[in-house]
Amino acid sequence: MFYPQEVVDEVISRNDILDVISSYLGNLKRAGSNYTCCCPFHNERTPSFSVSRSKQMFYCFGCHEGGNVIGFVMKYEHFGFQEALKMLADRAGIALPEVELTEEEKRSVDRKSRLREVNTAAAAYFHFLLTKTERGKTGYAYYREKRHFTDETIARFGLGYADIYADDLYRYLKQKGFSDEVMRDAGLVDFSERNGPQDKFWNRVMVPILDMQGKCIAFGGRVLGDAKPKYLNTKETEIFDKSRNLFALNIARRSRRRGIILCEGYMDVITQHQAGFDNAVASLGTAFTEGQAAMIRRFTKEVYLAYDGDTAGKMAAKKAIRMLRSMDMSQRVIDLSPYKDPDEFLSAEGPEAYEERIGKAVPGRLFEIREMAKEYHLSDPEEKSTFIREAAVSIAGIQDIPERSSYIETVSREFGLDENVLQQEVSRIGMLGLEERPAIRNEEEVHPRTVSQGNAPAARTAEQSLLAWMVGLPEYFGKLKEYISPEDFTGRCREIAEELFRQYESEGRIEPKRILSRYPDEDSQKEVAHILSDEFPFDADKESTEKALTEIVRKVKLEGEDRAMKSHEGGWIEHAKRKAMWQKLTIRL
Repeated sequence: MFYPQEVVDEVISRNDILDVISSYLGNLKRAGSNYTCCCPFHNERTPSFSVSRSKQMFYCFGCHEGGNVIGFVMKYEHFGFQEALKMLADRAGIALPEVELTEEEKRSVDRKSRLREVNTAAAAYFHFLLTKTERGKTGYAYYREKRHFTDETIARFGLGYADIYADDLYRYLKQKGFSDEVMRDAGLVDFSERNGPQDKFWNRVMVPILDMQGKCIAFGGRVLGDAKPKYLNTKETEIFDKSRNLFALNIARRSRRRGIILCEGYMDVITQHQAGFDNAVASLGTAFTEGQAAMIRRFTKEVYLAYDGDTAGKMAAKKAIRMLRSMDMSQRVIDLSPYKDPDEFLSAEGPEAYEERIGKAVPGRLFEIREMAKEYHLSDPEEKSTFIREAAVSIAGIQDIPERSSYIETVSREFGLDENVLQQEVSRIGMLGLEERPAIRNEEEVHPRTVSQGNAPAARTAEQSLLAWMVGLPEYFGKLKEYISPEDFTGRCREIAEELFRQYESEGRIEPKRILSRYPDEDSQKEVAHILSDEFPFDADKESTEKALTEIVRKVKLEGEDRAMKSHEGGWIEHAKRKAMWQKLTIRL
């Protein structure tokens, strides 16, 4: 929606920047004609963040963030322009121009608004039962005595209690004027001909689930007694998508603490917030998803995992590590041993010890390798050899050279491996373009001790990897052309190979950028760029390079023979002889 400049100007003029920023930071101090404090956008000890009331602007002399009141809200709240403008307009009591909606869009907006209203009413009722009635004493005792939550924490999270009567909430909401349809669509009440209306939650302590704007969209409930399931979440609705919401992210996104702590349950989150770790969040009864990772990435790329220490928790942590790594996000695992979860740890050891564990959290890749090592008897030569390769596959996924070298050194020292052997294996795998073998194994998968070295999947096709060699290491082109020709490639790789060979033959050098210019359409350029952009920053010795080069050339030639055999080009015996010859290939540089 485009708003006229005069509307934007009015919103700005009606929201004094000092008042707005003070409502967020609260610690501004007068310094001449301006006000200063420590910057909310980067860590610092000496205040460099300045707010000018006369200029209606802010500026940080440390990180150089600056702008007007809309810019501050956008940066602090991680809002888009429209969201920030709307929030400030609401704050000033300004009605923004109405957006023209279709009748169906209007019905959808009204329906979603009503769903939020019924959830808000239910949350208020649950909280009232817990804190103001005799009926809520059981739930209150659970929170205070078993979970050790303070009244302040109970109020902050709006914790509540669902009564033992199966239609208690229904009767309350009916009195409030909510329809059966709204209650059903919000996932609060079930209806059947046999039993009539029945509350989805009863005899449970209740935790409201809020969206990013702090609106109640769902609930989590823990049963008081032996009923199943122990934990129950609202079903997915028009306003609640489990895969795109995280419990307490509306609070954690404003935390001044470093990164986000990701854990499994909302009780763990509340315990951590009470202990001062207000950057903790949790997924909502489902495995961690890409959508949730993307939400976190809007605010930080640094994630600490505080999952349960049992087998299921470790499996979940490995999945989350791979998810976060695929999105270029940092992952570290907090060691909670000998305790099961953050709740137990904080109850036994306290915040200072937890802070110490956070400081010692290990990188996700090192956690994976340590867990991997537990599956092998490293005193057995064969199992040790397999572990070396598994570890090398993981380390080869690190593109930063100093970080990769550090991992090689650390893993070698920790598990008693020959550092040179691990270095050579990392280099060999890296130069072949092999992707990480999944660190998470399902029960259906072959046990790692039975997996051969040849099972590591190629991140790129053999043809693409060889082209990357030819472009990235042109000094070997002359040697490669003794064995390889454009006819060994197919499709787009064949086109690229033909141009590379043409450049080398006519000019004695290759220029990949000239290949891109042959493809004017965007999709083709992306495809070619992907093929040519791969690099091999694995500073290997000559022997490792020869082995890797031999293996990739051998693979391309064998694939070519298989294609020729399927197309019936030549006799079977002839192909078998050539395949045997290529199997014995050894390239010397």
